[in-house]
Amino acid sequence: MEYQPGLSAQELLDAVADIEGLVVRGGTQVTDELLAAAPRLKVVARAGISVENIDLVAANRKGVVVMNTPFGSTTTTAEHTLAMLMALARQIPDAHNSLKAGRWEKHRFLGVDISGKTLGVIGAGKIGRLIVERAIALRMKVLVFDPYLVEDVVRQMGAEQVSFDDLLQRSSSRAAVSSTVPSAG
Repeated sequence: MEYQPGLSAQELLDAVADIEGLVVRGGTQVTDELLAAAPRLKVVARAGISVENIDLVAANRKGVVVMNTPFGSTTTTAEHTLAMLMALARQIPDAHNSLKAGRWEKHRFLGVDISGKTLGVIGAGKIGRLIVERAIALRMKVLVFDPYLVEDVVRQMGAEQVSFDDLLQRSSSRAAVSSTVPSAG
């Protein structure tokens, strides 16, 4: 097994001559030419959700299995969203910059608790549902706008389904900390 990030298109063509499996990210184009340069290739795996960077017709014609990892970054993305939410609630970026500038302004950067605040989530797909679940565990009130879900499904998540305008109004008041997350499916 070899890990070779950042190969040029020509270097990648040269590297695939004897491989049976290829794992790529979104920036690597798996073209008909690349597939032809890999006579032993049996599988191409996309480390990510989509496979639009892979020529599916050429892979199918050659009998190469194409797969992806649709849940691979779901948890990471949800947790990162909440980490950024907490960083903003606690004013960590500004406090960090102040400290780096040689100032200790602890009373200026007290931040706010997120517990009890209202979080607005736009889209309750895979990532949105994880954010809802984690926000509820943090004792936040969660509002969801997702035109593709019925109210009962949102209620079962422990959230309240609202209109887009209501979500913006109720999750952006001075007392609320808000976040919007696009639906990931």
